[in-house]
Amino acid sequence: MSTVEELYKERTQRIQDAIRLKQPDRVPLWFQDLSFFPANFAGISYKEAFYETNKLFDAYTRTILYYQPDMYFNPGHAIHTPGQALEILDCRQIKWPGYGGQSSNFSFQFIEAEYMRADEYAALLADPSDFTVRTYLPRVFTALKPFTGLPPLKGLLMGYFGIPMASAFASKDAAKALESFYKAGLETLKQARAAGQFQEKMAGLGYPLSCGAITLTPFDIISDTLRGMKGAMLDMYRQPDNLLAAIDRLLPMSIETAILNAGMSGTPGVFIPLHRGADGFMSLQQFEKFYWPGLKKLLLALIENGITPFPFFEGSYTDRLDYLAELPKGKILGLFDSTDIFKAKEKLGHVMCISGMMPLSLLQTGSHEDIRRYTRQLIDVVGRDGGFIMGPRSAMDECDPVKVKVWVDYTREYGVYR
Repeated sequence: MSTVEELYKERTQRIQDAIRLKQPDRVPLWFQDLSFFPANFAGISYKEAFYETNKLFDAYTRTILYYQPDMYFNPGHAIHTPGQALEILDCRQIKWPGYGGQSSNFSFQFIEAEYMRADEYAALLADPSDFTVRTYLPRVFTALKPFTGLPPLKGLLMGYFGIPMASAFASKDAAKALESFYKAGLETLKQARAAGQFQEKMAGLGYPLSCGAITLTPFDIISDTLRGMKGAMLDMYRQPDNLLAAIDRLLPMSIETAILNAGMSGTPGVFIPLHRGADGFMSLQQFEKFYWPGLKKLLLALIENGITPFPFFEGSYTDRLDYLAELPKGKILGLFDSTDIFKAKEKLGHVMCISGMMPLSLLQTGSHEDIRRYTRQLIDVVGRDGGFIMGPRSAMDECDPVKVKVWVDYTREYGVYR
C-alpha cells in the first residue's frame, strides 16, 4: 500500500501528466467546484457552511476523504466571503443563505446591477483606485457609504502637505465605515487562515490543491461587477472606445492579482471563470474585438510567470474553439461546460488538457447505467491518448452523493490506460 507521501506524488504526477497532454496511468478526477455539495454530504445547512468556518472545512474534509479525488478545489474559493463579513458591510451585491429572509439552504445568488453608470468611464480610467473607494464600494456595501464624502485619494501624494485631508476621516460616519471594513477584514482573515490550515491538512493526507488564486478577464470585471451584462452589451455599441480603454486599463490588475495570490498560496494554478464570452452572449466579431484579446493576454501572462491557468469556459464555446487552438500547448487546463465534446477533442486535444463535461442532471437524477454510459463516452472520446481530467460541468450543489460515488468509482475502474 502506498504511503501518504507517495499518494500525494502519484496524484500530482497524474494531474501534471494530463495537463502536459501526456497519458497518465489512469484518467484523473476532480470535482472542480463542490460549492455546497459537502454541506449536503455532511448533513449541515448552507447557512452553517457560510457562517461556521470549522463546519465548512470539516464538511469538505469528509467529502474529499470519501470520494478521494486526485486534487481538490479550495473551499474558500467556492464560498468567497464568510457571512459575518457580508453582514458587517451590509453587502448588496449578493444574497446568501440564512440572511435577509433567505432560507438556510438557499445557495448564494449574485445580484447584477449597474454599479458603475454609463457616464463614469472617464472617472474609472483616470483613477481606478479612487473610483473603487469613493464610488464603487459605497454602492456595493451600505456600511461604506460614508466613503463617498472622502476627498480624492490622490491628494495624499503630497505627503506632509496632504495631512489636512485626514480631517475627512475624523467624522463619526467615516470612522464607523472604516471600523466596519476592519471588522470585516478580521472575519475574512479567519477564513483565510483556516483555508491555509486546511491546505496543509489535505497535503498531509495526500491530496494536492488545484488552484491557489482566482481572477477575472477584464471584460468580465466590467460586465459582472461594474456595468452589468445589459450595460456592457450596450457599451459595445454606444461607447466601444471607452469599453476597450477600460479593458486595457484593468488587464494589468487582473494579471497582478492572480500572480500575487498564487504566489502567496504556494500553488501555481489560477481559476478563471469566464462569464460573458460564450457563444450565446456575443457574436464572433464581438468576441474577437472585446473578449478574446484580454483573455488571451491574461492566459499568456500567467503562463509566462510559471502559472497554470484553469479557465472555466461556461456555456458553449463550440464556435470559439479555433481561437483557443492558438494557445500554447500543454500549459492550460480548460474546464468545459456544454461545449461539443467531440469538436473540443478534435480542435483542442493537441493544445490543452480538457476537463468537465459531466452533466449535473445525470448526477442528480440519472440512472446508474446512464451515468456509467456517459462516463465511458467521455473517457473513450475526450480521454483518448490522455490530456483529459474527469470533472463535472459546473458547481455540484444539488448532486446526489450516491450517484456521484457511482460516477467516481466507474471513472477509476474504466479510466485505466492500458
